[in-house]
Amino acid sequence: MGRIGIWLAAGGLLLATAACGGSGGDDRGSDGTGKAQALSVGFVAEPANLDFTSTEGAAIPQALLVNVYEGLVKLDQDGQIVPLLAEKWDVSDDRLTYTFTLRENVKFSSGAPFTADDVVFSLDRVKTDWKLKIKSQFDVIDRVEKKDDATAVVTLKRPSNGFLYSMATRLGAMFSRTGVADLANKPVGTGPYTLGSWRRGDSIQLGANPAYWGTKPPLSAITLKYFKDATAMNNALLTGGIDVISSVQAPESLQQFADTSRFQTVEGTTNGEVVLSMNNKRPPFDDKQVRQAVRHAIDHKVLLDTAWAGRGELIGSMVPPTDPWYEDRTGDYPYNAAKARQLLGGKTYSVKMRIPNLPYAVNSAQVVKSQLAQIGITAEIEPLEFPARWLDQVFTKGDYHLSIINHVEPRDMGIFADKSYYFGYDNPEFGRLLESADQGTEDQQADDLKQAAKLLSDDAAADWLFLFPNLIVAKKGVTGLPKNAIAESFDFTALTKQ
Repeated sequence: MGRIGIWLAAGGLLLATAACGGSGGDDRGSDGTGKAQALSVGFVAEPANLDFTSTEGAAIPQALLVNVYEGLVKLDQDGQIVPLLAEKWDVSDDRLTYTFTLRENVKFSSGAPFTADDVVFSLDRVKTDWKLKIKSQFDVIDRVEKKDDATAVVTLKRPSNGFLYSMATRLGAMFSRTGVADLANKPVGTGPYTLGSWRRGDSIQLGANPAYWGTKPPLSAITLKYFKDATAMNNALLTGGIDVISSVQAPESLQQFADTSRFQTVEGTTNGEVVLSMNNKRPPFDDKQVRQAVRHAIDHKVLLDTAWAGRGELIGSMVPPTDPWYEDRTGDYPYNAAKARQLLGGKTYSVKMRIPNLPYAVNSAQVVKSQLAQIGITAEIEPLEFPARWLDQVFTKGDYHLSIINHVEPRDMGIFADKSYYFGYDNPEFGRLLESADQGTEDQQADDLKQAAKLLSDDAAADWLFLFPNLIVAKKGVTGLPKNAIAESFDFTALTKQ
């Protein structure tokens, strides 16, 4: 989200229509032999609407980015920036000017041509119309100009290591000048899929874009089927109602899919830091020593084993191992209940832990509650409907003491630099390090960001429970499944089934 990755999908951030009937097993579409091909993928945390320019959360870009909306560039499976709507780009020697050469004959799903005018419109619109906090990442842009229909030029106010990476996120999505009237319900993009229909509370269907400029998708239709209950999603795969579970919500359930003649499991990594948020603005967590006590009170290995069947990775910071500046910070606050009680000085506290009603958060909260009780902190768990109530109460209003959420956006450590963000963390030195990192050389960037991660850890701005794994289960014969989930989208473009 601006970061909440809440994978709102995996835990983040609707239709079995006539075309798919809600059944992942129905074959309708073209596989090159005249036989139709459709696929149904199970998710949790349905989007509240389809406008990721004004609505926080990862569920919308997860469904639409790369699939319906495209940017000039995108992230590949290894986290590298690769061309998409721009066939190439050049950077000036002073690192201030980016010249993008656009692909030819690209059209929006409305039929309107994609030109440099749309690049200017889309990037300018981030500043003028977007409602998300992450739009500040584009404050570094001085101006966007059209050189000709096939060339757009972006000039920065200062050199920025993060600019091109941000262009690969939802911020860089290209919109039609005539296609933004109803973003919440009618997305208009250049991607390989278009919105077919949306049965709210149930599913979204995407249909293949017949006028797509690039390689046509192997499937004629993708149904994103939403489940409030992990058991129901598992049962849907077992009984043929869906073809893929996009993110396993209960790792211990994997044994149900052990029959390799029927199912396959894909396990990789994500950007998803499962964060134990502490409200730095509200007592008792406005006290650094109390926050430090919490970090010492959590036995992270026990938590991972108990809450998520040992799947995932302990990292101890807001930086995943796929980032160049990753350092293992799990040793900063080793489990030490006696040290935690000492930091509290004999004081006891009662706090509210307001969490999304998603399996990883509910399971983790039970362990955290038990471990905090050992040091004199009594935590009352309050699950909130996700995304609407959690976003309103915790993320927007900051009405909480503790929370647990999976932040999945790539390279999102910068959210701690915004003191109005729901963490309430405020340390000017942290912001200075991020600014220095963005402007310096690659080596300076890595050094500064390592220091920034260490400062966050020293200040106990939050506690990082574990890195969420990418766990996908699918029917045998489904191919093109993404091993790693290190971008905002669930890329359907390579999916097919035999």
